[in-house]
Formats: sequence, C-alpha cells, structure tokens
Amino acid sequence: MATVTKKELIDRIADSTQAKRVVVKRIVQSFLDEIVTELASDNRLEFRDFGVFETRNRTARVAQNPKTLERVKVPPKRSVKFKMGRLMKEKLSEPTPVVEQA
Repeated sequence: MATVTKKELIDRIADSTQAKRVVVKRIVQSFLDEIVTELASDNRLEFRDFGVFETRNRTARVAQNPKTLERVKVPPKRSVKFKMGRLMKEKLSEPTPVVEQA
C-alpha cells in the first residue's frame, strides 16, 4: 500500500488543473483548516457521495493493563468518525488490481 502525501496530492491537482502549485497549496490547506475548525466546533461535515465527518464523545472508563492487570482510569475524549459515501463505497468495493513487486 502506497502513501500519498499532501505535497503529492497538491502536485497532482496543480498538474490536472494547470493552476499554480502555490495557489493549489493555499486552497488545499484552507480546506483542511476549515474541516478542523468545524469539527472542533462539534459540527458535522457532509460531502455528498464522498462521506460524512462527525465527532464522537467517548466517556471516561476504567481499563485494565493486560500485562500487569492493574486498573487504569481512561479520561473522556473526543474522536472523529468518518462514514463513507455512496461513490466511495462503490469505488472501494471494486476488485483491486494486483501489482507485482520486483
């Protein structure tokens, strides 16, 4: 499985749109900043056919260290949940081509 970085994504978008990389970088970073801001405000982000981002609150609980069997208090925390949209589900359900490594 390959990893695509933000820089590689910006380069791809700039090449396909013929826009300057500096402009694309500013737009992509602004988009990501807005996502973080909205999730921090407990807002739900919905992108039709792509998916939905929303925050979830996890309550405090008592867990157990499996090695020492010591009880540990786990504080409450917020996490982000992503649910795939229709187009992503369809694309991911297609069989993946087998790539041979040399």
